[in-house]
Amino acid sequence: MKNRLPLLALMFGLASPLVHAQMLQPGLWELTTSNMQVDGKALPDMGFMLGQLKNLPPEQRAMIEGGLAKQGISVAGQGVRSCLTPEQVKTNEIPLQDPKSGCTQKITERTGNVWKFTFSCPKAQGNGVATFVSDREFTTQVNGTFNASGVQQQGSMNTRAVWLGNDCGTVKPRS
Repeated sequence: MKNRLPLLALMFGLASPLVHAQMLQPGLWELTTSNMQVDGKALPDMGFMLGQLKNLPPEQRAMIEGGLAKQGISVAGQGVRSCLTPEQVKTNEIPLQDPKSGCTQKITERTGNVWKFTFSCPKAQGNGVATFVSDREFTTQVNGTFNASGVQQQGSMNTRAVWLGNDCGTVKPRS
């Protein structure tokens, strides 16, 4: 599990790199990942990883959840949750990307509800496709290279984001 935590944190940061603000509803979003692979080997699904997180000693779990909370992410339901404010969805910024991550994205092609993009982060780079099902659901497919543990690796994953409602509850928006 220790080896997977940096990858899991990195992938949460990349889970939704492309979200056009005017296409989404403000409020609480839940993101789930699937088909995660590193160097061609499948990783356990998100449900398994979240189960492993719940099995950690309380202090270690609190430390990880606290670090995610500082990034505006809450572990809940079937994945992670993030809050988008009305102001965030009205801008042309990428509201689900952690502004402190050092990551940049560039949309390379827009065809209807499908966008192709590239991304670059301090320890990762690659490309992907975002498909907007509606203003309350989108999916991404991401492929790239990352160096979360000092070794260059190839990775890929799919993400599904679903709007849960206007009220973010205790999940604080990213600043």
